[in-house]
Amino acid sequence: MKKIVAALAALTISASALMAPASAQDKKFTIALVPGLTTDGFYITMRKGAQAAADALGVNLVFQGAPDFNPVTQVPVLDAVIAKKPDAILIAPTDKVQLVEPLRKANDAGIPVITVDTFIGTGTYQTGAGEADFPLSYIASDNVLGGEIAARALATSIGDKGKVYVSNVKPGISTTDQREEGFKTEMAKHPNITVLETQFNDDDANKAASQLQAVFARNPDLVGVFGANLFSALGAANGVKQAGQTGTVKVVAFDAPTSIVDTINTGLVDVAIAQHPAEIGYFGVVSAYAHLTGHSIPVSIGTGFTIMDKSNIADPNISKYLYSE
Repeated sequence: MKKIVAALAALTISASALMAPASAQDKKFTIALVPGLTTDGFYITMRKGAQAAADALGVNLVFQGAPDFNPVTQVPVLDAVIAKKPDAILIAPTDKVQLVEPLRKANDAGIPVITVDTFIGTGTYQTGAGEADFPLSYIASDNVLGGEIAARALATSIGDKGKVYVSNVKPGISTTDQREEGFKTEMAKHPNITVLETQFNDDDANKAASQLQAVFARNPDLVGVFGANLFSALGAANGVKQAGQTGTVKVVAFDAPTSIVDTINTGLVDVAIAQHPAEIGYFGVVSAYAHLTGHSIPVSIGTGFTIMDKSNIADPNISKYLYSE
């Protein structure tokens, strides 16, 4: 955590220092932000943070993405962005393997790449080893830590005992893989909690709901579920409701659009772990600009989390971290 704070502090100082000469730049840089998908509140909020930094630094920000979180639709968008030759690319890769070669095209064309929210390869860059270490930096929530936080929140809500499982999207998505990893690592410290087999729903809330009911049918003593992303959590929560177990089977959700408020207040979701996507976008633009103006940048920057539940969701200091829609 100290390293994260130090990195953020250093980059904040860099941003302040860089703002002064921005108006004197002969070239107005164009930075492209390619989100995981364009319609999600998380990425809309990230765009706002990126735009705030772009406005402060005199940068032209281009936001271009696909309507769904899928490498099949993201790669053509990325190719189109590369063809426009921006000065830098910020991207949330939709697959840590399938986006390596498409992003290498940008790198080979001399366009600096920074990954935001998700990563390629292992997410460890600039080591000189491996096929996917060429991006300059990875800026995101610490998703392993986020999974650990979710596990602790769920353990508390179920009295530290019982059966739980993870509702996840699919293997190969860096962020949700890490959240599951962190969740299971933390739950291993709770001997009275049994973690059942992960259910993969392909980002389909209806499928997640059906899976919840199937898991509950096999395990009537189920007491909790962790949704590794919003659709997983809301789908599982609807499954809990359909099974007549609201309040008995606890649901912890990752991510916090404004719509999460009603689900928390009605008890459909017990806890939401909010990321800080505006910070990710802000530091993404600042990092790209720093590199383009000859400054060094950290190879990784972690941003924080805010835990939301019925007791604090109305607090302005908490609700400010809800995502835009």
